[in-house]
Amino acid sequence: MRRRHSRWIAAAALGLISSSFSTIISQLFAARIGRDAAVDWMTVAAIPARDWAISSEPSWSAILAGIAFHQWADFSWALVFFGALGRWTADLRPLTILLLALPWAVFSSAMEWFVLVPLFPFWQPLFTLQQPYWIGLLVHGSSAVMYPLFAWLRWMPGDAPARDVRFTNAWVTGAVAAIAVLGTIALLGSIGYELPWMGRDKDADQAYLRHMTTHHTQGIELAQSGAERARDPHLRKLAMLMVASQSGENRIFETWWLSWFDTDMPDCSTDERAAMPGFLTPNEMRQVKTAPADQFDALFVAAMSKHHRGAVRMADQMWHSRGDLRLRIMAHAIRHEQQGEIALMQGVSGVAAVITAFRNMLGDNVN
Repeated sequence: MRRRHSRWIAAAALGLISSSFSTIISQLFAARIGRDAAVDWMTVAAIPARDWAISSEPSWSAILAGIAFHQWADFSWALVFFGALGRWTADLRPLTILLLALPWAVFSSAMEWFVLVPLFPFWQPLFTLQQPYWIGLLVHGSSAVMYPLFAWLRWMPGDAPARDVRFTNAWVTGAVAAIAVLGTIALLGSIGYELPWMGRDKDADQAYLRHMTTHHTQGIELAQSGAERARDPHLRKLAMLMVASQSGENRIFETWWLSWFDTDMPDCSTDERAAMPGFLTPNEMRQVKTAPADQFDALFVAAMSKHHRGAVRMADQMWHSRGDLRLRIMAHAIRHEQQGEIALMQGVSGVAAVITAFRNMLGDNVN
């Protein structure tokens, strides 16, 4: 008679595997779609750790805390799926598990994005307002694809049916191959060799890269003032997050430009800067930087909101363009992120934050 593990033990083993796999995939894949993984992990760490996790340059402690929290969450979802719901899931065949695991990824990521993080129990609006839902869906999806391994993990060593062993060997081989491919692409990207540009309007993509890089550079300068001078501690931390996220995005822009076009990125002219939506004049920047301490926070929020609205308009135009898909995906995330930061500067939280984030994911709601 074949011997089985407790479904809870098998679920725990599966949770360790699936959460580790999704962490590796997320780390390797992030920059390919314009995400700075370190900033994303820092944002995840801010769910339980709040402002402690946020800094202008993600710290190793915040990155590791974010990874640990992500793995705990993924681990917990596996326990729910195969432990708490094991009466219905523990005896399923691998492909049936896969068919159920993918909608489970939709459900679990939606629960986190819409309910568990911004409402109960964490009441942290930053994550939902700063990251569009599809990022969490991709992460949960990469975890869910490992769920079919449960069909092998539920058996004691040597007692698994031959078909489950064969499936597991093939599935693990595929997972290792995926890591190897993404790892190779990530390694090449780290030394300046990204996949070639694949857009349909080179001039438009180059203009967007140049303009958004310049726009972000001013945004970083403005945010650094907020990180140094804001009286409100939450506003100060939010300004630090702006520095971190826009610095990371600029690094990706510069990497893509060098890899795709094999030349240095030209600076924007004075006329180009003046024509950019939301780009502040030297006088506007000076007013914020020299503002009296008791007026700084209000002036900073007003100036940064104007600046963000301009970036949202630029990103929205790229999202609806014929540009390289990676640029368009990144633009969608920037549109969501900067609208969310406007809401955070206004103190939006709770149900209002969820509604705002959902609307921001669908379009430009600030222009």
